[in-house]
Amino acid sequence: MKAMKFKRFLITAAIVAAAYLLQCTVFSNLELAGVKPNLLIIVTASFGFMRGPREGMLVGFAAGLMTDIQFGDMIGFYALIYLLAGFVNGLFERLYFDEDIKLPLFLIAVSEFIYGIIIYLLMFLLRSDFNFLYYLNRIIIPELIYTIVITLGLYPLILFINHRLEAEEKRSASKFV
Repeated sequence: MKAMKFKRFLITAAIVAAAYLLQCTVFSNLELAGVKPNLLIIVTASFGFMRGPREGMLVGFAAGLMTDIQFGDMIGFYALIYLLAGFVNGLFERLYFDEDIKLPLFLIAVSEFIYGIIIYLLMFLLRSDFNFLYYLNRIIIPELIYTIVITLGLYPLILFINHRLEAEEKRSASKFV
């Protein structure tokens, strides 16, 4: 059983690292209108509503910490934002059904929108940059749309990996009964 938990941990860490690397390298060169998709919010939200608040928080904290180390002025700013996103998405675990893509798309879209609002409030508004409509129209909405389009391709992959891990965990648990 511990081997399965360790395997899940390694695969989750690999997914977060891959999303981070893709976001920093490949999608930096695929910017559209000056924005790139937020792969880490997709991964954080997905693990939140698939596996619950605890795993969503852990994935969010790891994703945010990597972002803090690379881009942040202070350690913990993005970690806290992603941690909260993972927790809130984890609260929807009971409403989540694998077959239905509407709830995941909606939750990821809301997470991305709230992420953009929080970044504006804490990074720009506090520096007396009061041009919210400009930021909304030029950054938040285009990034939201781009993230939703990428979600349509990335979410089924995360779902497939989660199904494989859960099936393997069930087989492993049935051996001990």
